[in-house]
Amino acid sequence: MRNFRKAFFGVLFLFPLIAMAQISVKGKVTDKATGTELPGVNVIVKGTTNGTVTDFDGLYTIDNVNIGDILIYSFIGFNNVEVAIKSNEDINVILEESAESLQEVVIIGYGTTTKKDATGAVSSVKAADINKGAIASPEQLLVGKVAGVQVTTGGGAPGTGSTIRIRGGSSLTATNNPLIIIDGVPIDNEGVSGTRNPLNIVNPNDIDSYSILKDASATAIYGSRASNGVIIITTKKGKSGGIKANYSANVSVQENTQFVDAMSATDFKGYVNANGVATDIALIGNANNNWQDEIFQTGMGTDHNISLSGGSDKFNVRGSMGYTNLNGTLKTSKLERATYSINIGTKFFDNKLKIDLNTKASLIANRFADQGAIGNAISFDPTQPIYDNSLPFGGYFEWTSPIDGRAIQTGAPRNPLALLEQRRNESSVKRFIGNIQFDYKMHFLPDLRANLNLGIDKSSSKGFNNIFNSSTTQLADGTNLGNMATYNQEKENQLLDFYLNYVKNIESIDSKIDVMAGYSYQNFLNEGGDVSNLQDMSISQISDYSNILNLQSFFGRLNYTLANKYLFTFTYRADGSSRFRGDNKWGKFPSAAFAWKMKEESFLQDSNTISDLKLRVGWGITGQQDIGDYNPALATYLLSNNTAQYQFGNGFVSTYRAEPYNTTLKWEETTTYNLGLDFGFLNDRINGSIDGYFRETVDLLNFISFPAGSALSNADNANIGSLENKGVELTLNFIPIKTDDLDLTLSLNGAWNDSEITKLTTNESADYEGEPTGGISGGVGNNIQIHSVGYAPSTFYVYEQVYDANGKPLEDVYVDRDGDGSITLDDRYRFENPNADITLGFATDLNYKNWNFTMSWRGSFGNYVYNNVDSNLGFKLNLLNTAFPDVISNGVENILETGFINGGTERYLSDYYVQDASFVKLDNIGIGYNFNSVFGEGTNLKLNATVQNALIITDYEGLDPEVFGGIDYNIYPRPRIYTLGLNLNF
Repeated sequence: MRNFRKAFFGVLFLFPLIAMAQISVKGKVTDKATGTELPGVNVIVKGTTNGTVTDFDGLYTIDNVNIGDILIYSFIGFNNVEVAIKSNEDINVILEESAESLQEVVIIGYGTTTKKDATGAVSSVKAADINKGAIASPEQLLVGKVAGVQVTTGGGAPGTGSTIRIRGGSSLTATNNPLIIIDGVPIDNEGVSGTRNPLNIVNPNDIDSYSILKDASATAIYGSRASNGVIIITTKKGKSGGIKANYSANVSVQENTQFVDAMSATDFKGYVNANGVATDIALIGNANNNWQDEIFQTGMGTDHNISLSGGSDKFNVRGSMGYTNLNGTLKTSKLERATYSINIGTKFFDNKLKIDLNTKASLIANRFADQGAIGNAISFDPTQPIYDNSLPFGGYFEWTSPIDGRAIQTGAPRNPLALLEQRRNESSVKRFIGNIQFDYKMHFLPDLRANLNLGIDKSSSKGFNNIFNSSTTQLADGTNLGNMATYNQEKENQLLDFYLNYVKNIESIDSKIDVMAGYSYQNFLNEGGDVSNLQDMSISQISDYSNILNLQSFFGRLNYTLANKYLFTFTYRADGSSRFRGDNKWGKFPSAAFAWKMKEESFLQDSNTISDLKLRVGWGITGQQDIGDYNPALATYLLSNNTAQYQFGNGFVSTYRAEPYNTTLKWEETTTYNLGLDFGFLNDRINGSIDGYFRETVDLLNFISFPAGSALSNADNANIGSLENKGVELTLNFIPIKTDDLDLTLSLNGAWNDSEITKLTTNESADYEGEPTGGISGGVGNNIQIHSVGYAPSTFYVYEQVYDANGKPLEDVYVDRDGDGSITLDDRYRFENPNADITLGFATDLNYKNWNFTMSWRGSFGNYVYNNVDSNLGFKLNLLNTAFPDVISNGVENILETGFINGGTERYLSDYYVQDASFVKLDNIGIGYNFNSVFGEGTNLKLNATVQNALIITDYEGLDPEVFGGIDYNIYPRPRIYTLGLNLNF
């Protein structure tokens, strides 16, 4: 009994200890967005120092914990998660990126900042926010994503380039392209021969983020090339942890859903029978062709990308390889590309020295289709056969003279399929962009660091353009040797940037100073040549060129922060360009900005409603020198070729011709004022910004007409004119639903922009109409637009059409606006312009458990387009012309609506063809499913399907209302693209 009592009381005594025995808990931590494991996540028992860190596979084990303890999971850039321990079962946790961290770090000129500390108008787009689908060009990822940034693709050709405008541009005839910087290396705006798009060097799968600098206080640090904004592209880097692999792939199908409304064979026959003479009617054939169906096809594409990344706290690396193969919807258009990227980061001397190496290389093979086939597919007679083996044109039918059987050279369209298949226009391009950056924090003064960036952008390209057996190359004597041409180009851009940066917190006055000063050197070499008419050495011509542009700069910036509430930024940059001479070589570009973090004030600090509120004010001057010509201010001479020589006796002598130049050329300068407000409500569930700006450009680098005899040419570059630009931008993000299983994010951006020319000449005259621009197809030397004081650039300059009671335009009847009783050039008036008044972007991102659904909409309002297809192919004399009795041509259905007959200049310049091209587009719609670790621990699989160019709503009567420059003719249609893709992490 005594032993039993001892045992019993012993158990009673030990029971509380057993009940309180500590246990171990293990589990896995993953990323909600990608489903991948997260290494390096801190797991700690709340209120203690007991904790651990997840390993390479996101796994953890924490010992000595009790039932009821709370575990805190934390990782930089993610929301913390707290979980109570209820048993010793595994606890698997999913972390989600915080809304604030998604926009926290912003790349700026020669450094970084945070969104909350930025004083300028800066937008950031992360990889998770960009458009998905079969996208070969990195700038297309930005379509509709940023307020005030318009990206207009050049058409539907595979890998085609885009026109990018930030706040509408600030120049007339100088470039309006923004400065683009890829991993610290600024690239030039001239492109590379043999490629559709110079940005194809970057594989979109490698991009980590974009930073868009819009106002002068943000861009002035780049001075000479920043008048039109700056886009900084940062590619993905390796992260600490073990080796991670990613494979992504997609297959795409492209189809044209819109076609030009050319008359069908039936309608065409009816028109010729009703309006043609006997000889016209006799030419009608027996075929029933739709030539657009013959030249277009269903395009197919594939894209593959594999990457490896990993590292430690001292070293990280990421490498990737990509392969893209795209066949366009226009037959014979093709892009094949291989890309390679390696980014390495290392740290030495107790992390005092950081070395980053970034390299990108690409091999691109292009085949370019003859886009003239598009216009000929509209105008070629649909009743004629595709092939005719009796003709000497490779088996294709062509219009021939009944007298000698030769191809008719004037007034006859060409067989559109022959134009494509008888031409081999191909290129191969190699390009490398790389830089190595040293960042050293001084041992003796840790607040001071030195940064050296050495970079290079080198490309080599060659191509040929050969045509054989074509009616386009038949000579007057009937011989047909074809046409052969080759070209080559070598470009090299060398970069050296060096700056010192001193950052100091001065606690005694609650201040922080950040001072930076540096020097930049960039040298652009562009050389190459071409050979034409290789098929006949007697007329063959060889030309070559070698050009150098040198830019050097000194720059500095001061950031001062007081009480973490008041932020001041001052920058100054002096730029020198080899384009200018003497005292005009250097330009000086200052800027200043102030920001007030109102949220940090005592009256808002404790607000649960307002999570962020910051006022920004900025001013600055930026410069422009990019006018294409390398030596516009230097006297140069051009050597004549072998077809332009003088004969002296029995010999021929080449001569030198003086080229136009202007020694007074200097920097074009743009002054910008910006007022902005950043805001956030309800813990940033609602956040955004609003900006208003005014921009004035003076001393415009303008290509203008000169009085006869006053210069070596009747037109040249000069600093004449000024331009004003103003607008408002709004960005709004809203998270209306956020639960464990369901979240919805809505994003809206909008911009209003207005541009006006305020000066064009040194002496304003009431008789000066302006500078004609906007050449069109049809007639001789016709321009449909004009630069005029008091109006937007490229405003349409047209006659006012008169209509009958039924709304039908009356041919050759226009409003006599000056009342002189006759229709003259003075009766033209300025009517609308091609630039949108308002642009909008709207995106949704819906996540439900493992499902993801996205949509991207875009709108453009107030933009007008000149329908050059209707004006050039919509009148009788273009179809049936007695001057060309052996040819009949097709036209557009517009001719059935108007009944127009002649092709006079006034008709071409009628406002009837200037049409409202406002539109709403569903750019992208996608759905995805995350299978998580379907292939085992440490893996993640996601499948997605997208449709690009899914829907367009517009009243525009032409093929596509999105036409940069506002003149619609012969555009390569933008196809609808269906894509199925996968993303595998392992």
